[in-house]
Amino acid sequence: MAKRTIPMAWMVTVFLAIAALPMGIFAADFIIGTGMTASVHTSVGRAICRLIRKTNPGTSCEIENVEGRDAAEPIAVLSEVRNGAIEIGIVQSDWQYYAFQGTGPVKFMDVRFDNLRSLFSLHGEIFTVIARRDAGIEALDDLVGKRVNIGNPGSRQRVVMDMVMDAKGWTRDTFQLADELSEAEQLLALCHNRVQAVVSVASHPDENIAKALELCDAKIIAVSGAEIDKLVADHQFFASSEVPMGVYSGSDALIPSFGVIVTAVTSADLDEQAAYRVVKSVFDNLEYMKRLHRALGNLVPGRMMAVGLSAPLHPGAILYFRESGMM
Repeated sequence: MAKRTIPMAWMVTVFLAIAALPMGIFAADFIIGTGMTASVHTSVGRAICRLIRKTNPGTSCEIENVEGRDAAEPIAVLSEVRNGAIEIGIVQSDWQYYAFQGTGPVKFMDVRFDNLRSLFSLHGEIFTVIARRDAGIEALDDLVGKRVNIGNPGSRQRVVMDMVMDAKGWTRDTFQLADELSEAEQLLALCHNRVQAVVSVASHPDENIAKALELCDAKIIAVSGAEIDKLVADHQFFASSEVPMGVYSGSDALIPSFGVIVTAVTSADLDEQAAYRVVKSVFDNLEYMKRLHRALGNLVPGRMMAVGLSAPLHPGAILYFRESGMM
């Protein structure tokens, strides 16, 4: 028999046709996006991917770190969710709120995010006040007259601190010193007694806070009171929270505060059954998921389907919650 050969021109045509196909055809079934610098978000995204693959054999899931470029990283993540480049984004509740409502930092953007849909909320990022033990600071009101780092302008810590100051009726003159150091700079300033207290917005346990508590002989201060309760009540993206006991050396009690909630958000274009599978994978294996990262250790199902979700629930999430008797 004569040997059959494939014409070179035909092979080139096939190769070019394959090369021209959209990259998305070869992408994973689920892509979960997080910011480039959001290390905890990335770990949480990996945990969700692990559950999706574990409970849906043959289903692929990958993590994508989204660079902010000219926009804040959470908005970059939400933009990729909005346009269908990724299926799920891991972002904080305030950014989800701003994007869906078209307010705050996205007020003057030319695009709308009204196709965003919530799947569930996750762990909190808690407004945390750390004070030197020798500063005589036992409660939030004791910051008055002290040297405090309120955060560099535009940072997450500064945005929330400004809201706390407004709620309390404080100004920069309320403090002996209102410093504007970044998160990276404030630990050294606290240890050297340049400032007596610093603020942070963090998932607990947090490595930098652990260092501050140990190296600077510091402690975490409760953030509570009527003004804080009103601040939380007036902003849908805030939630009351606590720094868990036992996550830092010597921390043997819950410390009340508040903060934003990290959320899993998708778009209205995601297939209902696909969204259902994601939610089912997480909620049916919640105890297992809580062991995948320390920040997830205090997840509560009832809060996860309600707290911090400013975009409407996706129909696939509603299907699961009703099926499981949660709605």
